Amino acid sequence: MTLSGQPRAVAKKMIALSVNVNKIATLRNSRGGTEPSVLQAVEICLAAGAPGITVHPRADERHIRRQDVLDIAALLRRRPASDGQRIEFNMEGDPRESFLDLVHQVRPAQCTLVPVAPGEITSQAGWPATTSSAALGGVVSALRKAGVRVSLFIDPVPESVRWAASLGADRVELYTEPFASAYDAGPAEGRASFARYADAATLAHELGLGVNAGHDLDLENLQLFRTLPFLDEVSIGHALITHALWVGLEQAVTDYLRALSA
Repeated sequence: MTLSGQPRAVAKKMIALSVNVNKIATLRNSRGGTEPSVLQAVEICLAAGAPGITVHPRADERHIRRQDVLDIAALLRRRPASDGQRIEFNMEGDPRESFLDLVHQVRPAQCTLVPVAPGEITSQAGWPATTSSAALGGVVSALRKAGVRVSLFIDPVPESVRWAASLGADRVELYTEPFASAYDAGPAEGRASFARYADAATLAHELGLGVNAGHDLDLENLQLFRTLPFLDEVSIGHALITHALWVGLEQAVTDYLRALSA
């Protein structure tokens, strides 16, 4: 399907790519041992020009482990980006005590708080706008006081954007699986879904929130999604690592950076 030729809604800055390396850890853990090395994968991503790395350490450590987080954080502290700026480390997770303790120990550039459903394979939805502010407000405040930028994983609906702003978050991450599914269904469906995301991103910007996005974005649907107004960052793991199986990890990162800057 081709959805080229879409006009840009606003003047665009460079969209940051944060490479999610969970799948490297999944492959390592499937066999045991240390190969493939998550740290080596991070090194390759950085060498290819990725400005950010994302991990999602789950409670069961089925992919990223606590030691991976500590090792990656140490590596990124030693390695400035090509432009001399800090490589952005993004830690995703539900606000359980062990995760928050790790975030406060590591102090990544960004913490993305996501809801986790029992037994889920991957994230299935953003935080409901009905989530009590008492449940997350203190977490958001403590992280910000520690110097960590806070992003809340939400669905692209106005009430969720307003809820995130009310909690004092710095950014929202728009859950993009519904867009990816609509894009695969056809051009009209893809454009209709994109319009909802554009409205959500515009509202977030008006409320002073930065805009991130992630889940099932790939080289094909980024043709359209990269034009989202006010988009700061995308986090991509599964599709990028799958692409890397055929072209190599360095080339895969290069291809995604090119797609975002086109």
